[in-house]
Amino acid sequence: MLTLLLLVILTAFVFEFINGFHDTANSIATVVATKVLTPMQAVTLAAVMNLIGAFLGTAVAKTIASGLVDTDVVVVTSQVLVCALIGGIIWNLFTWWRGMPSSSSHALIGGLCGAALAAADNNWGALIWAQAGASFSKNSGIFWKVVVPMISSPMAGFLLGMLIMGLLMALISSMNNTGGWLARISRPRWVNAFFGKAQILSAAYMGLAHGTNDAQKTMGIVALALFGAQASGTLDNLPGWLAFLHPDGGKDHIDSWIILSCGLVMAAGTAMGGWRIIRTLGHKMVKLHPINGFAAESSSATILYVAAHFGMPVSTTHSISTAIMGVGFAKNPRALKWTVIERIVWAWILTIPAAGGIAWALVHLLKNLGWA
Repeated sequence: MLTLLLLVILTAFVFEFINGFHDTANSIATVVATKVLTPMQAVTLAAVMNLIGAFLGTAVAKTIASGLVDTDVVVVTSQVLVCALIGGIIWNLFTWWRGMPSSSSHALIGGLCGAALAAADNNWGALIWAQAGASFSKNSGIFWKVVVPMISSPMAGFLLGMLIMGLLMALISSMNNTGGWLARISRPRWVNAFFGKAQILSAAYMGLAHGTNDAQKTMGIVALALFGAQASGTLDNLPGWLAFLHPDGGKDHIDSWIILSCGLVMAAGTAMGGWRIIRTLGHKMVKLHPINGFAAESSSATILYVAAHFGMPVSTTHSISTAIMGVGFAKNPRALKWTVIERIVWAWILTIPAAGGIAWALVHLLKNLGWA
């Protein structure tokens, strides 16, 4: 059992590493596309800010650890968690290979839900009923923590990106109409120079917000594995060098070593970059200038940060992609490349069922082999 627990933790770190280079593109695509930072500078900035962001809260981690699967109905074993993680990993690697900006968050959630349903056997009704009760009586569970933000965050990203871009365009236009020195600094050369500097700050904000949300999801999986191992007695006779695995504060606390490990692994993955997805987000959807990148990053980061505060595992991909769409729409609705957007939307729609289906099949495979 201890070996299985360590396998879960290792697999979780693999997922976090892949999440780092898969979702790096989301957080740095705009600042690379506008040529404000070189790819290496942008990756370094994102990695550092991801690590800092990982320490700014654990609300999302607690949602993943105890808010999505009712452990009174389904026994979340190490095998189930490994299958959930592998489901997310396979889908992430497939979409990265195809250059599609899909959501690592939804891949993980889909894998966890698919594995839990497979583990529930004939208790599907009880599991769904328990989730419904949690959702509507406590403002928790999958409905409030996953379904609502899955729908609202892309809408918010689009609207906020369009609003901020519209306000900036209106401000520049009004400055240009006043004449004098205000008109001079509202010229494209000065605007690009100013927002070229401002976009460094918005890119750092985006990296920070990415860390507060995405790094916590794997923390929740590791914590969930440790809670299950503690309940089953796996942690009762640990060797001294593994004593740190004992959860310090139960389900209301995420241990510091989990936060540090996930933050470091995600930062390492971030440093690997994700150039295929960067090309899709930063170049193929709409032509971006520094002012557009600033508006998109500020919009997306704000959504991620607010969602993390409320423990909602929101998709970085969804928020930045729709923010870019909103910015492009504010510039010129005809500037958007709808064929690329269509591919992205299909990736969004398929992520949860695809990752969930892979995890579901893996759990059943292990059961047939007698390993689960």
